[in-house]
Amino acid sequence: MERDSQLELYEAVAARLKEAHTRVRELHVPESVRMALSRKLLAVTAVAKHDLADAARRLDRLMKDLDEGRFPQGD
Repeated sequence: MERDSQLELYEAVAARLKEAHTRVRELHVPESVRMALSRKLLAVTAVAKHDLADAARRLDRLMKDLDEGRFPQGD
C-alpha cells in the first residue's frame, strides 16, 4: 500500500514539474529571472531523488509564487 502511495506522489510531482517547466519557459521575464527559476526547478528535481515529500512541498511553494507573480531576482 505504501508503495502505491509513493508511486502516486512520484507521478504527481513529475507531472507538476513538467507543468512548472512549461510555465517558466512561457513567462515574459528577463532571461536572468528565467534562469533563476530554472535553477529552482533543478533543485526540486534533485530533492525528489531523495525526499519526494519535501520536493512536493518545494514545488507547491514555487508554483504558488508563479501564480502570484513573485519571481526571484536575476543575477
